[in-house]
Amino acid sequence: MTRTALITGATSGIGEATAYKFAENGINLILCGRRLQRLNTIQKALEKLTNVHILNFDVSYKEATFDAIASLPENFKDIDILINNAGNAHGLDPINKGSIDDWDAMIDINVKGLLYVSKAIIPQMTERQSGHIINIGSSAGKEVYAKGNVYCASKHAVLAITEGMRIDLNPFGIKVGAVSPGLVETEFSQVRFKGDKIADSVYKGFKALEAKDIAEIIYFAVSRPPHVNIADILVFPTAQANSSTIKKEL
Repeated sequence: MTRTALITGATSGIGEATAYKFAENGINLILCGRRLQRLNTIQKALEKLTNVHILNFDVSYKEATFDAIASLPENFKDIDILINNAGNAHGLDPINKGSIDDWDAMIDINVKGLLYVSKAIIPQMTERQSGHIINIGSSAGKEVYAKGNVYCASKHAVLAITEGMRIDLNPFGIKVGAVSPGLVETEFSQVRFKGDKIADSVYKGFKALEAKDIAEIIYFAVSRPPHVNIADILVFPTAQANSSTIKKEL
């Protein structure tokens, strides 16, 4: 039976790579994102491989999220796999100098956005007593590093929500897991540092993870047999030991 997956943050990075990986394996796709032109481009590319529907909305807006998911056509309404990938990081400041706007953006997308999308989709999974939810966390959800404060807090929340989901949805046979990457070379740093030149140096001197590496792990998780649930995966590039220990070449 062909499954349908909804992926948030599908216009770049891990979300886009996961869309391609799923399409290659015949999974129908609902791709969500804020950049309509990017959604259109990806849809055009992947429609050669599978059925694709796009939803253009921002997960941090509650009503827009519920309206978008409610608008799905009949042949896309039954969602088997939810990939809560949309997320962001803003700033790298000590708590005493942090921007409240940055804090709000991270909490609104990383935590509340994940909850809004999940709330819109979980009822159909509980009704069918089947489904698979994967929340994309971060190594920052496992440890706190200097100047990471609110970003780390938001990713700790993702892991706590994941564990709570797994407990609460266990009676319905729904799989719930988290994938928590370390350093992945995507648009992440450009967003975090708002185009500042420091963003260009984040991945220099070592081989970071690529989005496709995480996409392969996500596909592995969703392709396990029914009795197997990958609950939690922490993945680093070989050069990274933790958030502050990275082997860089001169």
